[in-house]
Amino acid sequence: MELFALEHRKLWRAAGTRLCVLLCFAYFVLYGGLLGNQWFVYGSEGGDPTRTYNHNFDGYAAIHSYRELADSYGGYWTDDTLPRMVRDYRDRGYPGFQSMADWTLALTYIHQLYPELEDPEHRFISTMYYVDPGDLTGFYERRQAYLERTLETRRQNGELTEDDIAMLLDMDSRAEKPWRYGWVSGWDSEVRSMAGLGARLAPWLAAALAFTFSGERQLGAAPLLRAARYGRRRLARAKVLSGLAFAAELYALIAGSSLALQLIWLGPEGWDLPIQFDSLLAVAPWNMLQAEGYALAFSFLNAIGYAALVLLLSSLTGSGVVSLTLSLAAVYAPGLLEDYLPRWARTALQLLPPASGGSDIFGCNVFHILGRGVWSPYVLIAVPALIGLSCLPLAVLGWSRRR
Repeated sequence: MELFALEHRKLWRAAGTRLCVLLCFAYFVLYGGLLGNQWFVYGSEGGDPTRTYNHNFDGYAAIHSYRELADSYGGYWTDDTLPRMVRDYRDRGYPGFQSMADWTLALTYIHQLYPELEDPEHRFISTMYYVDPGDLTGFYERRQAYLERTLETRRQNGELTEDDIAMLLDMDSRAEKPWRYGWVSGWDSEVRSMAGLGARLAPWLAAALAFTFSGERQLGAAPLLRAARYGRRRLARAKVLSGLAFAAELYALIAGSSLALQLIWLGPEGWDLPIQFDSLLAVAPWNMLQAEGYALAFSFLNAIGYAALVLLLSSLTGSGVVSLTLSLAAVYAPGLLEDYLPRWARTALQLLPPASGGSDIFGCNVFHILGRGVWSPYVLIAVPALIGLSCLPLAVLGWSRRR
């Protein structure tokens, strides 16, 4: 513990670490959280469409107006909700789709469930302007048909088996109907943001941890450290544990601050909304609170797994610049190569930290392991973290044995 405390104190005292944490906090919490909630995420639409952020600085008040509009539909999504939304959209003078009100939700449902109502002659005009609200009937029946049709198409493409489809439909059947309805867009935005937090923290972790081992070597301190009274391996283990602790502390700082801002602006109302509102193909019988809990666990495990990978790269290279470059390549290279790889390779890349599948809870993807279908969120939350943690003994061994 004494050696760990010394290494951890040294890591936090480094000017680069402090600057990294300060900039990370400013970007995620002050800019993306504070300004985002009050201005360019939840703020109402402004009058000048040429502005980059065409929103007013009134996010807190706008959220209450969005919630009041959603509450006016009775608390449950029925066959009458979608027609009423279309009528209200017209009665309010066609308020547009860029705000966080649930008008975009209605438009998406019309496109996906009622494609026959779209007029090719009006393809440049939103369907909400001309669709007959009386034709928007049988919502749940159409949604079920849409889900089954999509699953069957994916079976024909070789992505799913009949057993997979049966498993997914069984999950979907456990979701309560009619769906509890309130303002959806806010929770949808927050859950997706939390699901991607681990991947978005990755560059900051790379900047702080890439020099953990290679930095000592560049300074010529490696021989001296190995000759210290603690021994090479004990020192390497202390460095590894210090890096993981830093990753957990940085994640707690950013995620905790983001949750505090969410509680201030959104409050707890809406936690019981089903995740099916986010995607009509969502099959898990979960609500938004459960989805956010998964997102937090997913992003935390990804941050830890990626930090372990960075420590391994740092232990194997003799240059901090090289280890930082390789660490950043692990973040951005999969996205650059994705369009040029076969499907099996793209699937494999999803399992490497930092994985970006935190939003898979809104889909119906399945991994096949030993001939058995496993819902993808279960795999994606575990495998990247396990891959990262398997790097830890290699990092200790690689640095302690390097001459």
